[in-house]
Formats: sequence, C-alpha cells, structure tokens
Amino acid sequence: RLTMPGKGDSRIVILDIDEKSLGEVGRWPWSRDVVARLLDRLFDEHGVALVGFDVVWAERDRSSGIQVLDALANRELREVSGFQGAYRALRSRLDYDALLAASLKARPVVLGYYLSTDAQAVRANAIPPPVLPKEALAGRYAPLTRWRGYTGNLPQFQANAAGAGHINPIVDDDGVVRRVPMLAELDGAYYEAFSLAMVRAWLALHSVGRKPPVVEPGFPAVGNAGMEWLRVGSLTIPVDEQS
Repeated sequence: RLTMPGKGDSRIVILDIDEKSLGEVGRWPWSRDVVARLLDRLFDEHGVALVGFDVVWAERDRSSGIQVLDALANRELREVSGFQGAYRALRSRLDYDALLAASLKARPVVLGYYLSTDAQAVRANAIPPPVLPKEALAGRYAPLTRWRGYTGNLPQFQANAAGAGHINPIVDDDGVVRRVPMLAELDGAYYEAFSLAMVRAWLALHSVGRKPPVVEPGFPAVGNAGMEWLRVGSLTIPVDEQS
C-alpha cells in the first residue's frame, strides 16, 4: 500500500478465462487450436508486445480425434489409398499441440508451471533451466522455499516459448495470498517466478540481442543478513529473506 503507484497500468491487460468466456467458447480446457488462434490474433491484430499464460499445458490435446485417425492409418485402413491420402492432408490441421507450438515459436510468450512439496512429488514434462545455479547463494543466509517436484508444460511448448516461471504463491495462515517467492529452490538450484520471467522477457525485447538479463541476488555488505534485493538488468527489486 505504501509503494504502489495508486492506479492501474494501461499497458497491462489481463485476459480472464471467466464464465462469459466459457459460455461463448466452451468448457475449459479449450482445444489448443483455439489458444493458437488467440495468440495469433493478439500478436498479429492487436500488436501486443508480450504474452504470459499462467496455466499449465501438461497433457496432450486429443480433442480433434487425431489418435483415432492415427490408429486407423496404421492398422485397419493402412492399405486403403484413398483414406491414406485424406489422412495425410488432414493430419497437420488436427494436431492441435503442433499448431500451438508453432504459434509460440519466435514470439515473446512466457508459460507457467507449478512446483510441489509432496513427499512423492512427480517430475512431469519440461521446465526451463534454473535462473541461478546451485553455487549462487553458497555461504549466504537465504531460507528460500524448497520444492521436491514439478509439473511443467509439454516439451514442445517449453522449447518454443520465450521463458517460463513458477506460479506457486505463499498462502498465509488466514488463507490469503499476499506474497509470491521470486526464487524457489529445487535440487539446490533456483527457479524464477512467473512474474519475474515476464519482467525478464520484457526487458529482453528492449536489449541488444534480445537476451533476458541475468538475475543477481543482493545482500547487505555487513554481517550475514538475508537477501534484500534482486537486480535484473537496470531494475532493483526489493525482497525479504525468502525472496
């Protein structure tokens, strides 16, 4: 409340998947071809600079029936030339995952993924490399949130996206979300939050070579106090010791 500017930022738009959207487009999850067309319109018609999806695409989209066609093409109708010709012509339009991957490619799009602390936590699909290596905070007091596993996006989406960040908040005892850790620890390395990944992707758009700036943790010069800031390019982001 003390540091916020007191008004919205007209450069930032939230596209909410709300009841009205579900009523018009259909139940969630939407087919990936719908999301691909949404992305195309945002960039090609509306001229957006950067898009972030705080959703996770962890499973393949089978809604087009493509797996049935694949099975028929490889078994029952393998020798039917008329079917095979139609199948080859149709298949690329029915591979909705490939359509979304192509729409992501070479565009500034940031994805989300979530981390887990469960004892039997899985490690599913793909997440980006850590933003800070294991040795980055060696010998420093930094009690960051530690995680055991993750559920990321399908590898083809992660490979074509400009970046990704975790979407795990810290929930206070009263059930209210007031904080999100900018850094989360997994296997001793440090992964950035979705919002931080968005900021770095935005800064990359305005830099030579369009590379995201590195993240540098900041500590007081005296004593062994915890982390106090993160430096990202020309930005200094104040944080608490848990980032």
